[in-house]
Amino acid sequence: MDLNYSPEDISFRDNVRRFISERVPQQLKNNVLAGKHLSKADMQGYHNLLNEQGWLAQSWPEEYGGCAWSAVQKHIFDEESAAAGCPRIIPFGVNMLGPVLLKFGDEAQRRHYLPRILDGTDWWCQGYSEPGAGSDLASLKTRAVRDGNRYIVNGQKTWTTFGQHADWIFCLVRTGTEGKPQQGISFLLIDMKSPGIEVRPIKLLNGTSTEVNEIFFDNVEVPPENLVGQENHGWTYAKHLLTHERTGIAGVGFAINNLNQLKAIARQQYTNGKPLIEDPLFAARIASVEIDLEAMKTTNLRVVAAASQNAAPGPESSMLKIKGTVIRQEINDLMRRALGPDAVPYLEDYFEPGYSGELPAPDYAMPVASHHFNERKISIYGGSNEIQRGIISKMILGL
Repeated sequence: MDLNYSPEDISFRDNVRRFISERVPQQLKNNVLAGKHLSKADMQGYHNLLNEQGWLAQSWPEEYGGCAWSAVQKHIFDEESAAAGCPRIIPFGVNMLGPVLLKFGDEAQRRHYLPRILDGTDWWCQGYSEPGAGSDLASLKTRAVRDGNRYIVNGQKTWTTFGQHADWIFCLVRTGTEGKPQQGISFLLIDMKSPGIEVRPIKLLNGTSTEVNEIFFDNVEVPPENLVGQENHGWTYAKHLLTHERTGIAGVGFAINNLNQLKAIARQQYTNGKPLIEDPLFAARIASVEIDLEAMKTTNLRVVAAASQNAAPGPESSMLKIKGTVIRQEINDLMRRALGPDAVPYLEDYFEPGYSGELPAPDYAMPVASHHFNERKISIYGGSNEIQRGIISKMILGL
């Protein structure tokens, strides 16, 4: 389904293309398209470019620095950015914490933290998962005990993406033990420079990335004004945040770009003397995933439209999360299958910017295995797809 853009939307698309062409460094785009590792400076630089343009906080109200785009404009930006090789916007401050503060924070918190998210003063990370509390997040054990005019935090978080870069972490902590586990959870904002915090990197399955970490808290002191909302009501705020996170995990723009890459690979790989894309069975698998992706675009537009009205996505965000991750993993698998033996060579040095050595496989083949391994996680984080199916059955079907 091709969207029938209005003249205003076409003008907006032209502005996006012009911005990407003129303002986003070509080397950065080349590195993204080649699957290279990005530094904090790379990611922060792109963040700053978008903020200078006024395009960073796409779903925030304008009074807090948002740009109040329509759903179609958000779709256009995501699709054009992914196709050109722009980095993803690091979501933890802008797309996760921001909506929580806008809905549940007090005005002092909004006036202090939101501008610092926009201008890059604070890089945020997410403190949700623990070794024994992943999809069963309500069983978390990290505790925050009120001691006079401070909270004392002890515990551990894991799979903390870009925690090594972060200035602050928003954390779910246990402040109560009575009633259901969800009733004793609070939402704290913690300065990562606080004494008692230790960050340990975790090496990922793809063998090169260390983007996730373990975070340890040993008698970390947190002032009470860093509590968001009410004590023991953090589960409500956590669910609000997760609906925004799950919508982002769907990655429609990246899926569109990956599908185009898959088709390009299938045109260059041959089987029985013909391009693989002309093989009926393989072409049928491409067609199937493309149909699913087109259907997901429609759902994504509905969810983004709701978010633009300052409404949290509902169970649709779980539908997007499931379908988006399945589609992206299927595309990755088809790329790997299309390459056959060319997907096997795995040169770690290739992923560092500036590598110019000889490659053991076509250059377009090198990132495929890394993406395949790395994106096995996307059907797990943000609430596993099994958990999302339970949410849908409860909220939509009433089961």
